[in-house]
Amino acid sequence: MSRVGKLPITLPKGVTVEVSKSNHVTVKGPKGTLDLQVDPDIAVTQNDGQLLVERPTDQKRHRALHGLYRALLQNLVMGVSEGYKRELEVIGVGYRAEVNNGVLELALGFSHPIFFLPPAGVSITTQTVRGQNPRVTVEGSDKQLVGQVAAKIRGLRPPEPYKGKGIRYAGEHVRRKAGKTAAR
Repeated sequence: MSRVGKLPITLPKGVTVEVSKSNHVTVKGPKGTLDLQVDPDIAVTQNDGQLLVERPTDQKRHRALHGLYRALLQNLVMGVSEGYKRELEVIGVGYRAEVNNGVLELALGFSHPIFFLPPAGVSITTQTVRGQNPRVTVEGSDKQLVGQVAAKIRGLRPPEPYKGKGIRYAGEHVRRKAGKTAAR
């Protein structure tokens, strides 16, 4: 039995789940509505404020899908109840980040500013404290979308190994290289 798949998903207060006959699961909560099309072989049932995911056989494919869909459904429930957040740090002299009219404007040492328009369902905020690096916060209810947007922003100027300049996740450790040494 799948260790992940057999665990029940507890539904917090304010979260409702609807499972259609075609295995289309819709989760509604205070942070929004998310849906997922579950494989027809996997059974999703709801009882006593819990969501259960069951598989028909012990085939390798069914075992893999069992844990996968249980984890995806857990992410949906967490997303509509609490939401997801990813923080990024902008490190570098003259590097700036600010949000104007919902568009993230970045100055990353290029000859031009970079404008990033977040997709629907994702909000971006910035925080700049004097003497500290600017922080960009990506928030939303869809875990995959929040992670993808954060990765795209980081990809605009990934941290380089010599001076450590660039955009990195909060708490990310960047391995530094020594660089050139003077010839004697």
